[in-house]
Amino acid sequence: MKTVLLVEASQTRRRALSALLAPRGYVINAMPDLDEAFRALQRSTASAASYSAVVLGWPEYADGSVEDVFGLLHSERFEHLPVLILADHNSAAAVNWRMTRPGTALLQWSDFVEAAEALDQLLRPNETSRPELTSGGGAALRVLLVDDSATVRAAFAKLLRKHDYEVDTASNVVEGLDKALSNPFDIAVVDYFMPGGNGTALIAALKQEPQTEHILSATITGTYSDAIISESLACGAVECLFKSEAKELFLARLGSLARTVHDRKAIDAERRRLHGILSSVGDGVYGVDPEGRIEFINPAAVDLLGFDDQSELIGRGAFESFHHTAEDGTPMARAASYLNQCYADGSQVLAWQTAFWTSTRKQLPVECTVYPMRIDGVRTGSVVAFRDVSARRALENELRWQAEHDALTKLHNRAWFESQLEQEVNRLKRSEQVSVLLFVDLDRFKYINDTAGHTAGDQLLLEVSARLKSRLRASDHLARMGGDEYAVILRNVNAEDVAGLADGFRRALTSAPFVYASKSYRITVSIGAARMDRLTASTSEAMAHADIACHIAKNAGRNQTHVYTPELGRQAAMDEDLGWSARLEEALRSDRFVLCFQPIVPLKGLEQEPFPAAERGLWKRQFDRNPNSAMMYEVLLRMRDSQGELISPNAFLPTAERFGLMAEIDRWVIDRSLRALREARSHESRPFMLSINLSAQGLASVGLAAYITSKVVEHNIDPAMLVFEITESHSITDVTCVQALLHELRQLGCRIAVDDFGTGFSTFSYLRQLEADILKIDGSLIQGLPDDQLDRTVVAALVNIARCAGKLTVAECVENSAALFTLMQCGVDYVQGYSVGMPRLQLASSAALSVVDSQHQPRAAAG
Repeated sequence: MKTVLLVEASQTRRRALSALLAPRGYVINAMPDLDEAFRALQRSTASAASYSAVVLGWPEYADGSVEDVFGLLHSERFEHLPVLILADHNSAAAVNWRMTRPGTALLQWSDFVEAAEALDQLLRPNETSRPELTSGGGAALRVLLVDDSATVRAAFAKLLRKHDYEVDTASNVVEGLDKALSNPFDIAVVDYFMPGGNGTALIAALKQEPQTEHILSATITGTYSDAIISESLACGAVECLFKSEAKELFLARLGSLARTVHDRKAIDAERRRLHGILSSVGDGVYGVDPEGRIEFINPAAVDLLGFDDQSELIGRGAFESFHHTAEDGTPMARAASYLNQCYADGSQVLAWQTAFWTSTRKQLPVECTVYPMRIDGVRTGSVVAFRDVSARRALENELRWQAEHDALTKLHNRAWFESQLEQEVNRLKRSEQVSVLLFVDLDRFKYINDTAGHTAGDQLLLEVSARLKSRLRASDHLARMGGDEYAVILRNVNAEDVAGLADGFRRALTSAPFVYASKSYRITVSIGAARMDRLTASTSEAMAHADIACHIAKNAGRNQTHVYTPELGRQAAMDEDLGWSARLEEALRSDRFVLCFQPIVPLKGLEQEPFPAAERGLWKRQFDRNPNSAMMYEVLLRMRDSQGELISPNAFLPTAERFGLMAEIDRWVIDRSLRALREARSHESRPFMLSINLSAQGLASVGLAAYITSKVVEHNIDPAMLVFEITESHSITDVTCVQALLHELRQLGCRIAVDDFGTGFSTFSYLRQLEADILKIDGSLIQGLPDDQLDRTVVAALVNIARCAGKLTVAECVENSAALFTLMQCGVDYVQGYSVGMPRLQLASSAALSVVDSQHQPRAAAG
């Protein structure tokens, strides 16, 4: 028994070497690291008898473990233990070590298929290299010559040795069989007539023994006889030689046998090489004939399919074994199987996704690639490579769910709802049916949120969501549009029932109070309803009508339901827009806009913070722990009303967009932000960095880059202290122009941030199009932390994507210590949110600052 200690960090390489060496009679003890190998060697006996040899993957770098193992192998105790080194390239260190230690061989990993031969040579150090055959090429062959005549044995042995064969002799059948069983031979030349048994008995015995069945046998006789030739061939001989024929003819016949042996060895070596490669592949691979019967399958495929051994699958139909059922669990007819058709037709298929079924009937999502298998130009079947895509499917499904759902309520979100509304509007154009769009707005949400806290506000939203869902039919659609607003599509209703249906939702929502912390709160809602039919022009028209109806309901005293009519709708919309338009223009003229600054805090050093972290002053402590980093803030926009109260941008930015005022507001924000940065710099020695949002209209405005450049020069600001944020790509109509603008800003020295990163698959293609330095992970992905494992997986994946792209990451809407520490574990670079630092009315690193109202509000300009 030859036991080999195999030490290699790569699991793939360990598997490949084990598959290569095991058929040669080696028992493999494989270990992944040098520490474990050192302990295994120390447990060996003083003579190192526990291991016949060591196969060692050359380590990429030296450490204490490397020195320990190499020192042990150089010691007197192990200096005679054969060692085979495999290295990725001609490492000078590996070559030097091999030269300084006897009994050591070196192979490159590219030649790992020669490892078995190299190991055989190390374990037979006294054998001389076999000479080459002049007749057939290759290593010298071993011939067993069996003849009862000592003279004949001596003459033919001399002749064969002269022509580079290795020869051993025997005088009878029994002795010949004993020698064949004890030593390796390639060819047996056996005399026919011998006392105690004819040579055909030995030939037959050699064929029956598994250990000797590979030997090519030839009969040699002094008498030509058809009966002798027939009997010899029937017993397994492949050639008949004659003692009386010319030596040249005898050698030519034997040379033909030698070439057959060499060819067979070459084929066997290639088979073992391919088997080693197949066994080391991490993906599942199997081969089938045109009828779909499995001819070979690698260990990875056996493992993935949950079987114990290849023998359970080879010879069976692949369809019956693991792809007999559709992905939805429906049994499939053999003729309907796409893979079976590929086997029969010889089709080539790339990256086709389906499901295999394991031995325990568990579904395994896979991605398959099918290639036709051809030998000498003839198609003999197909080779299928497959991989388990369960994790990828789960991540894709989670990303898709995140892109379509609201993290808090688990309802569908605005983007999904708008796509459903578009489908409904298009459907109604082809029918005479009527549907209704409802906008639902909670009247007392801000009061409850401010007095009872955010947790109470979240609980209220969850309860309202549940009450709304209880009113839906299977054909209806519900979504949270943002904040305290919901939308409902009621399909196929009676036109006369619109008002009653809408008010039914209001009554269901207000029928019972909201109870939190033993206190009851009355719930009231304002609902706007808009009828939709074949005359509804577009999705935007339907939404505008419902929105106007909701505003009319609120202005009528709240806790009302209003159904849109064109006359009242036009007047309300005009009054609303004109009123806000005038107020916005006045705010621009009178400087009634206000900037607030929310800290964006580095996470480095958070491990020094006790858990849970105290929210008060956390932003300052983190800034202090990172003294070499600039203090970063996001600029938020508010507007003061006539009483001096701050108004959320939700109230005025939609009107600003409709009246084309966003570009002018963006420029106001940029100018005032740079002023604030200049003033803060004069009071603080430590540098600041500001993140400023740019709206879609602002990005499309002519001369924005020149305006920013002029303001940077005017206020003498280092452009490296400015970050400009852009939002999702659907708001940008001309990506080429935006790319040019952002390139100019980066040339100036400013940085670019992409907001709402990770909210949809479009974000990833968007990431490739725009030059960005910072990726802001959308707050909807943070809400489930730390309890939701999928949210955590998605955030970690986004961080890895950003890191691979060389970007920094900022997590938004961080509202508790547990989420904060989870983000640190995921590798996020910066965070912002109310648990870290509230929006403030001035820039400072240590002064007592005024804190803005605590309700969740959108950001500046782009809002």
